[in-house]
This record gives sequence, structure tokens and C-alpha cells, in this order.
Amino acid sequence: MSFFAFHRIGHRILAVVGVTVTLGLSAIAWFYVDYQERAVLAQNKATTLKLTETVSQTLQSVMVAGYADIAQAFAARLHKVPDVEKFHIMRINGLEAFQDNETVMDVNKRRGEDSFPLRESEKQVQLVDAADPNLKRAVETREPVAFYKMSDEGKRSLAVYAPIVNNRACFKCHGQAQAIRGVIVLQTSLADVERGIAETRQESLVVLVPALLLTLGLTGYMMRRSVVRPIETMTAAMERASGGHLEQKVLVKGQDELAKMAGSFNAMTTELRRTYDGLKLEQDKLTTIIYSAREAIIVTDSHDQIVLVNPAAMELLGKSQERIVSEGFYNLFDNSELMTRWLSEPEDAGPTRTHAYNQRVLNIHAARITDAEGQLVGCAALVRDITEEKRLEEELRRLSTTDGLTGVFNRRHFDESLQRELERATRYHQPLSVLMFDVDHFKKFNDTHGHDQGDRVLKAMATTLRGALRNQDYPCRYGGEEFVAILPNTPKEGGMRLAERLRHDVEQMTVDGLKVTISIGVAEYPDFDVSDQAKLVEAADAAMYVAKRNGRNRVSLARPTVEEGAADA
Repeated sequence: MSFFAFHRIGHRILAVVGVTVTLGLSAIAWFYVDYQERAVLAQNKATTLKLTETVSQTLQSVMVAGYADIAQAFAARLHKVPDVEKFHIMRINGLEAFQDNETVMDVNKRRGEDSFPLRESEKQVQLVDAADPNLKRAVETREPVAFYKMSDEGKRSLAVYAPIVNNRACFKCHGQAQAIRGVIVLQTSLADVERGIAETRQESLVVLVPALLLTLGLTGYMMRRSVVRPIETMTAAMERASGGHLEQKVLVKGQDELAKMAGSFNAMTTELRRTYDGLKLEQDKLTTIIYSAREAIIVTDSHDQIVLVNPAAMELLGKSQERIVSEGFYNLFDNSELMTRWLSEPEDAGPTRTHAYNQRVLNIHAARITDAEGQLVGCAALVRDITEEKRLEEELRRLSTTDGLTGVFNRRHFDESLQRELERATRYHQPLSVLMFDVDHFKKFNDTHGHDQGDRVLKAMATTLRGALRNQDYPCRYGGEEFVAILPNTPKEGGMRLAERLRHDVEQMTVDGLKVTISIGVAEYPDFDVSDQAKLVEAADAAMYVAKRNGRNRVSLARPTVEEGAADA
């Protein structure tokens, strides 16, 4: 019965249609799975290449700004991205970068300064054999090389070798000898992709059996509604995503394989978008650094047209952006000849200058930028305001050498100056005199009139001392009411005359209606031919006490021909 029934045309048609539908559905299922596998793998490959390119550009931007430590931290964070099995930056010989001091020392040597600190520990990690064909092809073609790898456990991964091209922004640190600075190694797992493909194959069989029970009319309708249209939607979304529109979302309907693929696609684009936004954020940070920097940054193109002016430049130069652009790079400081000279000086002459402009003291780094062939690419200037630094430096210098009460040099500066002048006098066989004096009966004066009055007398004493000395002399406060003066290239006769004039001026001086006198000791080199400055000071001090013993308010000269401490008035 079944044999004769099979020969019925309807049955045969049904059988043919059944076979045809079975073959058709089977073929469609096979084509669908194969197409999805190729599309997903292609999309995964394109996305991985896009991610690698974005990472490469971001790393180059970070490295050009001088933040190598950020680049290393950024690389470390990428290890935590799901499905990223490996992420390394290696040299073209297969060694992993950021593990030793080879590049750091080369950059510091090339820049002529210790710009980057050395790592405390070093190691060499050979990631890839230098003869690896994929590595050689990436270096030779300067294009990313993508290939599939099979692990010992039979798991497949997608690996990308992306060369980091040595462009002119890198020449200052890395030179021009190598066209490729390094290679980015990115390896992603295909486990989720293959799992999705395997699930799709299994679920396609589940869909095929009930589909055979449907009528021929429903077959075409259901194929169009349930398979073809979702595939078209998914394909269109994939194409838009491969073009960089990562905000693509596919509507998830039901729980079949297409819905799971849509969900996987949505999850993938969401993760890629999150990664892309993170990379974009880092790039925006670099832009923010430039425009929020306190240092002025001005950059030109090869035609000397200004193309970048940050807000700090307008503030430091006291000019609007329009004025800076219209006046040109050579007139940034209203002196084109000065800028021309700076730019024409060789680098080893020192590109950093200090220049006073707009009531500020500016630290200026100006230089020409050239390409590998020596052609002018543009000019750049980095300007920093060091006005406050200079003021504090001068103030610190003044405080370190000046007595706070009297305004004359302090004891420390006296010791340094006397040693220096004594060495000069010895070298050139010149005389050198030292005066030492203090206020007669100053303790009694303080007890009678108070310490505030005593301080006013010391201030007036310092003023009188400065007035009696020459510009090349050194007035100093030795301690308490004691003062000293260094008289370079002055013999004892000149020292005695100056001391007598100073004594007379003090005697005539009146402070709040009060008068004081001083006793002065004078010692001369080479009368005291000593290399130790303390001996000369001791001789002047001894002569001062001889003056006091002889009645005060007088000048005494130290004489080495008599017993130590003896002197003539």
C-alpha cells in the first residue's frame, strides 16, 4: 500500500517538495550558519583591527606627550578587557617593551637629559621569535597582520601584530634610524564566537524539523519572516558597526538562535563602544592637558602660519588669539630678529631661554620641527612664566646673605667673601684690609635705654658704615654690636684713613637725641701673611680691644712685629 501510494503524483510531489524543502531548508541552514560564521569572524577580525589601530594611535599620543608610565598602565588595563588573552608591546626583535632600561637610556641619551627614570629591576621577555613570518611581514609592510592561532588545547584565537610607525613626532626621543618603533600584540579569544556558531548549528537543526511539517505556503512566509529578515537586519547592523557606528542595536525577539545572536551582537557592540569611549576619553584628556596647561603653547605649520594657540599663551603674552595669529610666530615677543636668532641657533646651544616680556620673566623653548628629509614641518614654542620663581630666588638669595636687622651682609656672607678676597689678594699680590668695631659700652646703653633703642642705634650704625665704604667693599654685621668691613685692594694706610673717617662719622651721629662712639681695629694682609682668614679677623679683633684699652673712641692698627695682641693707636 505504501509502495503504490508513493507512486501517486501528489505523494511524489509531496515527497519531492518534502525533499526539496528538506534540502532547501538544510541548504539554507547550512548557508546561514556558514555565512554567520564568516560574517562574525570577519566582523570580529575587523573590530579587532579597528581596536588595535585605535590603541596604537592612543599609545602614540601618550608617548609623544612624554607619559611613558601612562602608556604602560594603559597596556596593563587592556589585559582586563574580556576576551583579550594577550596584549603586549614588543620591539621588532620580539622582546617585550617596558621590561628593561634599554629604551629609557636611549631616549635619555638622545634628549641629553634624565627625562625618564630608570627601572629598578629589569628582565627580558621573548614574546615572539625574531624570525616569526607574521612579525617580519608586519615590520616590512608597516601594516597590521591578523592571523588565527590554535592552542595546545584546540582553542582558536585571533592574533594581530600592529606595527607602531616611527613618525616625526617621535624623532626627538627615538631618532630616525628605525621606521618601526615597535609592534602591538593583541590576541583575542574566539571561544564566545565559536560557541555562538556551534549553538547556531545545533539550534538550526531544531528549527529544521518543525519547519518540515509546515505547508509549502508557510515555508516561504516563515523563511522570510523568521530567518531572512532577521539575517538582513543583523547583516545591516554589522555593516554599519564595521563602518565605525558602534551604537548599533538589533531588536531581540524571542529566544531562538537569531535572538541569541542579536543579543551577542548587542553585547559586543556595547563592550566595543565602552572600550572606544575609554580610548576617546584618554585622547580628550591629552587635548584637555594642552588647553588647560599653564604653559603657553604656540605651534605653526610649514608655512609659518600659527595653527595652535592655547589660552595660557594669550594670558602670558597679553594678546588675543587673533592678534597672535595675525602678527605671526616671529613676532610673539614683538622682536622678529630675536626669534629668528633663537630658531637659527643649533640645538646644542640650548633651546631654552629666559626673556623679560610684558612685565613677566618668561622661560622660552622655541625650535623648528623638521621631517626625516630635513624639510620644515613647522615651529613650536613652549613658554612658562617664572616671574614668581625669579622673585623668590632673588629674595632667598638676599635673605641668605643679609642681616635681618641692619640690612648689611651677615656673618655667613662675610666668611665666604673674606676667604674669596683673601685668595684673590694672595694670587695677585694685592693688599687687603679688614676693619672690626663695636659700640662702646653698648651693654650699658641697652640697660639704660632699652633694647629697641639699641636696635635703632645698630641700624643707624649700619647706614653710616655703608656710607663710609666704597662699592667694592663689604659691610657686615659680625654679631651683636660688632661690625666688620672687608676692604679689597686696600693697604693699611687706606684702611686707617677710612676707619678714622668712620669713627668720626659715628661720633657725630645722633639717634633719637643719643650719641655713641665706636672702637675700631684694623688688620692688613700681607702684614699678616696667613692663608687662614680667621687669623686676619683675630688680628683685627685684638687691635679693636687695644683701642678699647687705650680709652675707646679710637682706631688701632694690628702690628705683627710685636707680641700677639699688641697694636698702636
